[in-house]
Amino acid sequence: MFGWGSKKEAKNAEQLITEGMRAEEAGDIALACDRYRKAVAIAPRLVKARLNLGVGLEAAGNISDAIASYEAALAIEPANAAANYNLGRLLYTRGEFDRAERLLGQALAVQPDFAQARTVHGYVLRELAQIALAQAAQCYREGRLAEAEAACGSVLGRDGQNADALHLLGLARWADARHAEAIDLYRRSVGVRPHHAGVLEDLAAALLALGRAGEALEYYRKVLVLSPASASAHYNVGIAERELGNGDAAIAAFRRAIELEPSLAPAHYALGHALREAARVDEALAAFRRAVELKPDYAQARWCFVMAQLPTVYGVGDDPAGCRSRFATELSHLEEWFAEHRSPEKVAAVGSHQPFALAYHEEDNRALLARYGALCSRLMSDWQRESGLPIPGPRRHEPTRVGIVSSYFRNHSVWNAPAKGWFRALDRERFALYAFDLGAGEDAETRLAKSRATRYEAGPRDFGQWVEAIRSCEPDVLIYPEVGMHPMTARLAALRLAPVQAASWGHPETTGLPTMDYYLSGEALEPPGAQAYYTERLIPLAQFGCLLDRPDVVPEYPDFARAGVDPEVPLLISPGMAFKYAPQHDWVFAEIARRLGRCQFLFFRHWNPALTARLAERLAGAFKARKLDYDRFVRFLPWQTQPQFHGWLRRADVYLDTIGFSGFNTALQGVECGVPIVTREGRFMRGRLASAILKRLGLAELVVPTEEAYVELAVRLVQDADYSEAVASRMERERHALYEDQSSVRELEVLLAQAR
Repeated sequence: MFGWGSKKEAKNAEQLITEGMRAEEAGDIALACDRYRKAVAIAPRLVKARLNLGVGLEAAGNISDAIASYEAALAIEPANAAANYNLGRLLYTRGEFDRAERLLGQALAVQPDFAQARTVHGYVLRELAQIALAQAAQCYREGRLAEAEAACGSVLGRDGQNADALHLLGLARWADARHAEAIDLYRRSVGVRPHHAGVLEDLAAALLALGRAGEALEYYRKVLVLSPASASAHYNVGIAERELGNGDAAIAAFRRAIELEPSLAPAHYALGHALREAARVDEALAAFRRAVELKPDYAQARWCFVMAQLPTVYGVGDDPAGCRSRFATELSHLEEWFAEHRSPEKVAAVGSHQPFALAYHEEDNRALLARYGALCSRLMSDWQRESGLPIPGPRRHEPTRVGIVSSYFRNHSVWNAPAKGWFRALDRERFALYAFDLGAGEDAETRLAKSRATRYEAGPRDFGQWVEAIRSCEPDVLIYPEVGMHPMTARLAALRLAPVQAASWGHPETTGLPTMDYYLSGEALEPPGAQAYYTERLIPLAQFGCLLDRPDVVPEYPDFARAGVDPEVPLLISPGMAFKYAPQHDWVFAEIARRLGRCQFLFFRHWNPALTARLAERLAGAFKARKLDYDRFVRFLPWQTQPQFHGWLRRADVYLDTIGFSGFNTALQGVECGVPIVTREGRFMRGRLASAILKRLGLAELVVPTEEAYVELAVRLVQDADYSEAVASRMERERHALYEDQSSVRELEVLLAQAR
């Protein structure tokens, strides 16, 4: 006996199937279906009969019954390739893609060379991918990252080379701060589809955010090849070029974007930044103004127009007092505008550019910075209220949670003083350190911070993500080692994210922010009555307010010929950044040269050549006014590695501290290298850093009250070799007093334990 009946029944069923097939060929579908039904009735387990009936019913337009017939065939023989294919194909046409995919996959598993099944299976996979990708995109937009990843994973499980799924999964991983994975997924997507501009742009943007601007530019240029007339492509190239310090190339790219799309306000805004960095202040102001004309609610452009009133480096003929006055006037206009407009861009505006240059005015900046800080805080507190984020309640953790928010958890002046000592010496049983690293890059100092932190959060992250990262740690105290140097720091510091918040002197100036309760300074740094210069409560910790460890640097001997430096003449080294030199002090260098006759001054180039050029032009004017050959006396050296810098310090005869805004880390290095330092003590803490070091060494005689005395001391140190050698010997003998003094950390512990 056969499974479908007797031999006679099977023979009759086969005959009916043959008759049905003839009728089907003749176009008589009704007759064909009749014969197939009779065959099924005679031999109900004959798969062939049910398959043919399904085909006939399809031809007759009776899809539901056709599906039932194929399902019956599969109930008898689940691995039948034709039945799986036919049913899968019909379900595909009805949009039942999940089941269709399984059936067609089974058909191919049984019969791998089934070409029709493979074709339809491909169609089904494409539909499933589109559905899953749409779901993933929706989840991604709504912030449901795990669901988005799962949807992308379902696509990649079937098609590991799906470019869209790779791209979208990369977006989700990036949003989840899994940056390396995101970049790998973007690269894989580009590998599958090399000419997809959107993925190339996302890959470039990710690389740029991680500080890998060179790689980012490579991909932005590929987008430009694909879309040479795209204003946004030129704009992005400009962004990367600017990040690399290629100012002229950035300006050209932004101008090209504007040519292609004159109404592109962000391109005018970015052009303003690039022009300002090129010290083309009037043009920068015009670019910011044009951005506002095109987009009146462009809060960032309005903000930067105000900040650009203060040049980073003053040029010949610039009037610092006039710039300061214009800044105050435009700040009033900005305050009024924000009072009248509820800008959705207020968060992006705050800190987008900051009045950093005010610190280089030897003036009391408290009133101006209090206005600026109040505006920042008002806008950010509005955002905090609108976002429903509560103000943190009283501190409640043991050990006390101390958050440190900085862009400089690496070998940088802000880290070396003041932040590093906190990580080295705070009592870890009483205080748990939470580090929030807003910057990019990693070195040995970063690894030290990580090793000492209870929790270490690193970027890149957007503003909302940083707020959440800080809030999730529930800090009892937040310390900002520097406020005024990084946009994200400014935005976060203008919020109330901890019950107690403090700034420190990584940027040696009051923040002006009402959200800062304390300013951590050093008693040796501050002048009498210093509280009057701060909006925060001033806390002058012991000595310099920080714990210092002695640098361990092996100097490199200078290459005089390559630098164009004459080793036979006295060398006076002045290692400040270009913006530390105020125009009213330029004459000092020329006067020293006039009195000495034979000497060379060693300055160092800023990474932005435009700033160096402005300073050089001013100095040349000062030398010319005294009928001196500027080119004979002045050399600008490339920025040096630490060993190279120490080599020049050891070879220099005198270290000339910048007047009004002193050096601290550089002065420490000067002491370590035994070069006599000349400093004029400033009115404010920022002008008293080197003088505090020298007084600690018992060398107060090197601290002078006036520019005239500064000139006289520099000349004496060059001309009186015995005196200079005695100073260097005393430096070497006493420099141990600068290091490993933990008294400031112990005082900070008292404050952290008591502050409410």
